[in-house]
This record gives sequence, C-alpha cells and structure tokens, in this order.
Amino acid sequence: MEDNNLSKNLYLRQFNESNAIAYSKTFVSSASNYNFQLLDNAYRNAGKIYAKLKIAVETNKCQSEHCSMELSQLKQLEEAPQVSLDFLSSLMADLNITDEPNFDLNNDYRYTVANSLMNGKPGYSKTDGYNAYLDLMPDGSQQIIFVGPAFYMPLTINSSALNSLAASGTSLIASTPDINKDMLRLLTEVGIFAANAIGENEELKPAAKIVDEYVMMNTDGSIDYEIIDIGNGKGRNVFKYDLDKIEKKVTPFINAEVAGLMSSEQDVIAAWNVYISKGTSVEEDAQMAQNANAGASSWSYEIDLPLQQDKKVLFETKYKEYFMNNYLKQFITNQLPTVKEDAAVFDLAEAKQAEAQKFLKDNNLN
Repeated sequence: MEDNNLSKNLYLRQFNESNAIAYSKTFVSSASNYNFQLLDNAYRNAGKIYAKLKIAVETNKCQSEHCSMELSQLKQLEEAPQVSLDFLSSLMADLNITDEPNFDLNNDYRYTVANSLMNGKPGYSKTDGYNAYLDLMPDGSQQIIFVGPAFYMPLTINSSALNSLAASGTSLIASTPDINKDMLRLLTEVGIFAANAIGENEELKPAAKIVDEYVMMNTDGSIDYEIIDIGNGKGRNVFKYDLDKIEKKVTPFINAEVAGLMSSEQDVIAAWNVYISKGTSVEEDAQMAQNANAGASSWSYEIDLPLQQDKKVLFETKYKEYFMNNYLKQFITNQLPTVKEDAAVFDLAEAKQAEAQKFLKDNNLN
C-alpha cells in the first residue's frame, strides 16, 4: 500500500503541477461543474425537520418522555451550522498539508485527491466524475464522503473523529517537519561557535568558525594543521578539529531535538521518509521526492506506528549523521587559519620535507 501511495501521490503531484490539462481540447471546450453544494444538500431538509420537532415540543406531542429526544435533536440542529463550518475548516487545514513542498508521498493518496477536489483544481470536478457529500449524523456528528475515479473506495471522514485527533495532537495527514530550519537553529545551540558568530536572524553568519577549544594542537602548543594540495605543486594549511570532542558536545543537543520530534511519531516517520533515511542534503531530498526514489527505505504509517524502540534508536543515530554530514561538515572542512602567515600558499614539496624533518626530530630519529 505504501508503494501504491508513493506512486499515485507522485503522479497526482506531477499532474497538478503540470500545465498539460490546458492543452486538452476536451477540457478547454467543456464546462466544468465544481459546485458540490455541500451545505445546501446537507441542510436541504433540515428546516422541515426542525419545524416538525418544534411543533411536537410546543404541542406536547413528543414520542419520547418529557420530549427529551426531540429537545436533543433540536439542539443538534441549532448547533449543526457551526459544527459544519468548524468541521470543514479543520478538514481543509489538514488536506492542505498535501500541497506542502516537503509533503511525504507515503501518506494516503486519497487525501491528495480530496484536497484537489475541495480546492477546485482542474480535473476534479463533478463533470470529471467526482463528488462530495456532507451528512448530518443522528449522534450530532457530521461526515463528508468523497467519491470519484481516483478513489478505489469512497473516502469517509467524520467530524468527531477529526476533533478527537486534533485534541490528541494528531493530524489526519502527517506534516513533514522543516528539517532545514530545525538544523540551522541547532547549529546555533550546540555550543561550539562563539556567540558573535550568530547573526540577528538567529542563524550562523557565513564566516562563522568553530571555537579554538576544538582545534587540534601539537604538544608544543602550536596549531596542528592539515596540509591540502591545491594543485600546481602548491599547498596550504587548514584547521584540523577534534571530531570526537565535537561529537560529544553536540550529541546531547541532538538527543533533545529528537526527543522533541518523538512527541509526534507521525512527524518522525515523515521526516524519516523525506529526509533522514537517505542521509542526503535537503536539496537532494527535494529532487528525490520528485523522482520517488525514497520508497525502498520508507516507513509505513499504518504498519510502523507506534514506533518500536529499534526504529527510535535508528532515527536518532541517522538524525545525528544527517546533522553532522549536511550541516556541521562545512564548518570543519578546509577551514583556513586566522593567522595570515599560516594561511599563505606554500610549496608542497618543501612543506612535506619540513614535516618529515619535524617528525624525525620530535621522535629522536635523526
């Protein structure tokens, strides 16, 4: 089912984002009816029912003792319009998640179709075979039913179920966390950059550098540079960092971040499917989502919730790798010395010979 959702959501995204339908002679030459009349149809007989109940109560001709059933039904009808507005508003907020750029395509594809229908997108009209019905239920709740060619069976959503999900902090559809925003913030919180390296926008400045505490040093107190080859027999120094020390410093912050994400396990699955499982950059992930290359390592909302401990541990491990490789790595790779003389370009052969001589001297091998 997950692969089915993935392929169908991908097709729906490509269809909705393309301009192909504008070149369909049949579509352009035909009228499209998007008036589903949800409220009109739902309340078509409500006035008559309300009047009949009202008369029964006022004339004391109720079927129930003390008119309890009739009074309850009157109350439901009086409250129904606000229930409808709240229900449709909440439903649209959830369905609109399918339009988010980092939407996890492993979500139920039927919600993407329902969103397209409710927003009047081309190809999802009554003329195209789609329809939606809002029903007032005997228990005071309401339900909406979506039907049409893309639904293998009608999609039914109940207002009380939607309210219950919202009250528990759960959404009908998993929204993918903004991993890029979270990790840029995390960079400023892990405590390995100086305070003045953080700009007014609460993000690291482009020239931010890791503090000297994490720079590798020689036994004599000098900086232990790494020499890199820049071509044409030339080289230059770059900082070497104590990666173990950095990892020990950032790990508690990452663990705390993951613990916060775990408060919504459906969001964790979305983050895993869209970003974390592949360990690629945000830019690469955006393209992979378009190409539907994430399917093999995807987790299932229906099968994998609630998350077992092994998946929680795996997510934490991969989340840290993702942070280290895609966000922190740029600040520990090819960082030039701050001392002008140490940052100068030099002859690579001479530098290697000098380094060899120093090794011999330091180890009394001359």
